[in-house]
Amino acid sequence: MISLFPPKHQKILKLSIPAAINSLLDMLQVITDLIMVGRISAFAVAAVGLGLQSLMLVFAVLTVLHVGTSALLSRFVGAGRMKRASIGLSTLLRFAFMLSIPAMIVWYFLASNIYVWFNTAPEVVALGESYVQMLTWMMPFIFIKLVFVSALNSAGDTKTPMKVKIVSIVLNIILNYLFIFGNYGFPELGVMGAAVGTVIVNALEFFVYIYLYLKQRTPFIPLWYYSKSLLARALKVGVPASIERSLTFGSFMLFTVVIAHYGTSVLAGYQIGLRVEGLAFMPGIGFTIAAMALMGQGLGAKKPEQAKEDVLLVLKYTSGFMFFLSFFMLFMPEKIVWLFTNDEATIKEASLYLRIVGLSQIPLAFNFVLSGALRGAGDTKRTLRINLVSLWFVRILPAFFLSWYFHNILLVYLAMISDTFVKAIWLWITFQKGKWQKIKV
Repeated sequence: MISLFPPKHQKILKLSIPAAINSLLDMLQVITDLIMVGRISAFAVAAVGLGLQSLMLVFAVLTVLHVGTSALLSRFVGAGRMKRASIGLSTLLRFAFMLSIPAMIVWYFLASNIYVWFNTAPEVVALGESYVQMLTWMMPFIFIKLVFVSALNSAGDTKTPMKVKIVSIVLNIILNYLFIFGNYGFPELGVMGAAVGTVIVNALEFFVYIYLYLKQRTPFIPLWYYSKSLLARALKVGVPASIERSLTFGSFMLFTVVIAHYGTSVLAGYQIGLRVEGLAFMPGIGFTIAAMALMGQGLGAKKPEQAKEDVLLVLKYTSGFMFFLSFFMLFMPEKIVWLFTNDEATIKEASLYLRIVGLSQIPLAFNFVLSGALRGAGDTKRTLRINLVSLWFVRILPAFFLSWYFHNILLVYLAMISDTFVKAIWLWITFQKGKWQKIKV
């Protein structure tokens, strides 16, 4: 099918489609947990949904690894310096392990308090604490695994992560079936069972990547080397991106505080709505991965105009795809939400959220692809500034004011999508100015 497209499009699609499928499967793995615990109660949905959202704190830290690995290694790949890329990968793998240890400690003692801070129902607190504490054990696996995935993406190999994810999501469904509901003699763990399955799946994915790496089935040479200079170069790009992600996390958590004041049904509906929306924007993030890799490779090969052309082509595909998916959010959200829960109040609230965000899918595509392209170029300080200003002054502060003054969840959601439109315009202007071409990684 791809062979029917022009050669330039084939390059984009061969990189983008597996990455998009992999990102979609990532979200489906999360959604699987919500769907299965949704048959228990709305409290279970709120507990798992809020726990997964609190993982954004971990992902903020992981952004250092993801962006740093992608920006650094893609330039080496573009320049044909695979030995140097292999040294960079070895360095970042060791750094990822060292970084995961303090992350485990902080997560274990702080994550369970999130349910108390959000003033959720006692039933949600009880279920959520055990859920997030069990997830602590997967930290080293996901830190190291992310470096492997980012490295493969930067080298243009998006198929291997996709194949690994396909197997893992099937395994995740099986483990959920066994541990959540206690089938075939396994203990009935409920919400805790979803966490156990997630930990096991991430551990197995980690071992698969280690095996492929040591058996030289990746583009990189297995090395045991640590370069302080390469780590510094990766952190120079990764740290601003991580700060940006952390601030985004903080703003989203504050936004969730606003939502939580409207009750358990609204909170559960919001959590389900976020996951359903993820079915649209996770493929968009897959295309973003392609934009980041193509940008880094193009600049590494000293072909900035080619890099720009590739990114714009990725943007066209992403916008078209997300525009298509927005129709499902706008016109049939109830049927989608029903897969997660049969609670009528939750279905109503989740459907409202989906109809609102369905209006902002095209600007969201601009946000994903252009942010990814700028990060791939190493322009993470500028994306930090754009996201910081827009999130706080267009989304969070207006949402608090509108909620306090009008007490209307619809107005809160409108403030949320206004931020999406503002960022899209700002990122487009920044990308077109082309200052990213002069940045050194």
